[in-house]
Amino acid sequence: MVVLEDDRMLLVRRGHEPRKGMWAVPGGKVRTGETLRDAAVRETIEETGLVVEIGAVAWVGEEMSDAHHIVLIDFLAVPVGGQLAPGDDADQAVWVPVSEARSLSLTPTMHELLDSLGL
Repeated sequence: MVVLEDDRMLLVRRGHEPRKGMWAVPGGKVRTGETLRDAAVRETIEETGLVVEIGAVAWVGEEMSDAHHIVLIDFLAVPVGGQLAPGDDADQAVWVPVSEARSLSLTPTMHELLDSLGL
């Protein structure tokens, strides 16, 4: 979920493997019977404490290895409520100036996401 506010982007630091300690946008698995949009809202609340309003699809990507093939679909979103606090599998949730996002230790697919958004 690409949550933007002014010139800032919401990022979480992963608290568990895979990619523990790396930064990414909030997200996670879709539960059985759950829509993509509902999953995105739920995961954002679970990982950041923020309630968001979802817009258009921002980016579609994938991560492949010998062990898995993960399809990533990120929506654009804006915060509409809640209190920022890390939760679930995120050990930190912060607003980062978009211009500084690449200075963090990002997951590999985050670079593709930022490139596709022109950030």
